[in-house]
Amino acid sequence: MVYRHKTNIELDLIKKEIALKSKEFGFGILKEYSFKTILKEKGFPIEKDITVYELCNPAAAQAALELHPEISIYLPCRISLYEENGQSVLSTIGIEDMLGTFELEDSFKEHMQSIFDKVKKLLNSW
Repeated sequence: MVYRHKTNIELDLIKKEIALKSKEFGFGILKEYSFKTILKEKGFPIEKDITVYELCNPAAAQAALELHPEISIYLPCRISLYEENGQSVLSTIGIEDMLGTFELEDSFKEHMQSIFDKVKKLLNSW
């Protein structure tokens, strides 16, 4: 499942605000990937402006990795930003997909759900 939020806020404004807003929700941006630029440089241009941001909440990452190192395949959290039908779209992988791939304690699932809720609030803040 993919969680998606559509907004009429322009893509460029979201790009300008994402680092500050991420911090407000307890995340930092580790890396930014502009696929339009990356693929053009590799000789495979695309028309759509798609940017992926890697988010990290160090305390949450530490807790998750100490209990379940295999969850590292889903870290850091990623947000995709692109335009579709005149709207900006922010999306991320659904927590249900991530948690469903491991046998986890209920308390850990609740903790991860709380982190995902913050990611959703971030996406919905535009």
